[in-house]
Amino acid sequence: MPSSISRKRPTIEDVARLAGLSIATVSRYINATVVVSERSAAKIQAAIEELHFIPQTAAQVLARKKTNTIGLLLTGISGDFFAPMLRGIETRAMEDGYSLLIHSTEIQSESKSPFNKILAEHNTDGLIVFTTSLNDAELKRLSAVGFPVVLLHRSTPQNYEIPYVIVENKNGVRSMIDHLIDVHHWQRIVHLQGPVDHEDTYWRGVGYRQSLEAHGISYDPQLIGSGEFSAAQARIAVQGLISRDIKFDAIFAGDDESASGALMELRMAGIRVPEEVAVVGFDDLNLAAHLTPPLTTVHAPIEEAGYEAVDKLVRLMRGEQVELETLLPTQLVIRKSCGCP
Repeated sequence: MPSSISRKRPTIEDVARLAGLSIATVSRYINATVVVSERSAAKIQAAIEELHFIPQTAAQVLARKKTNTIGLLLTGISGDFFAPMLRGIETRAMEDGYSLLIHSTEIQSESKSPFNKILAEHNTDGLIVFTTSLNDAELKRLSAVGFPVVLLHRSTPQNYEIPYVIVENKNGVRSMIDHLIDVHHWQRIVHLQGPVDHEDTYWRGVGYRQSLEAHGISYDPQLIGSGEFSAAQARIAVQGLISRDIKFDAIFAGDDESASGALMELRMAGIRVPEEVAVVGFDDLNLAAHLTPPLTTVHAPIEEAGYEAVDKLVRLMRGEQVELETLLPTQLVIRKSCGCP
C-alpha cells in the first residue's frame, strides 16, 4: 500500500536536536529570557531557518487565522512625508474593518531573538514593510511560512516573490534634470542624496546620472552630497559645498524636506534662489508650494502608494493572486524655485 506523508509543524525539540543543544537553551533564545552565547545563537538561528520553525504562540495565532489587524513597520515617523502615506494606509485598512498596528524600528529591543518582535505573525494578519524596516532574512522567513507581506518603497529580495509597491523614481528625476539643463541651461547640478540603503535613493541617483550623460555633462563627485531626506542634514551638506568653494548653479535635493534645508542654508549665505542657484526636490509634499520661493519638484503619489500596499495585502490575506510589482507614475511640477516664472 502506498504510504501517506503528513508534514507536521516543526517543534522546539526539532530545533534543539538539529542545533545540538538543549531544549532549555533554545527556549531561552526564543523567549529572550537569558542571553545565550553567540555560537549557540548562531546554531539555533540556523536550525530555525532550516526548519521554518514558528514558536507555539505564533502557531496558535496562525491556526486561528484572524487578528483583524494589519501591521505596519516603519524606519521612523518624523517628517511631512509620513502623513499622506499613513492616510492612504489607514483609509484602505478601515474599508475592510482592519485595525492598524504601527511600529517604528528606530526603537529596537536589545534582544537578538528572532521572535522578540513587536509585529509579526503572532499579532497581525499581514504586514506592510516600509523600505528597510525589516531585514532580508526575516522577510524570507515570513515568505517561507506563507505569512502575507507587502513591501512599500522597496522591491522584493532576490529569488523571492514578495509583492511590492514603488513609485517611478528614475524617470521622474530624469525629467527634472532634463528641465534644469534644457530650459535653464544649468550644468553644475548638485545632488543631495537620500539614505544610501533606500531603494528610492538609488533610482533617483540613476535618473540624475542618465540625464547628465544624455546631455554630455561629466559626472562630478564633488557635486554629490548627503541630504539623508533631512532638512538639517541638507543644510550641513550645502554649508560644506559653500565652505569648500565648490561652484554650482542648481541643487537637486533627494526629497522636499532636504530641499527646504538647502533653501534655508542658501538664504543664510546670501545666495538668491533661483537667480543665482536653482533648487528642486522630489515628493511634492504640502510644504513644497509654501516654501520661498515655491518649490519645483516631482509629484510622487505617496497617499496612493500606501492605499495600494494595503489593498494588495488584503487580497493576499484573502488568498487571492496579486501582481508582484505595482509601479506608480510620477509627474514634474513646475514652480518658481527652478527659475520658471
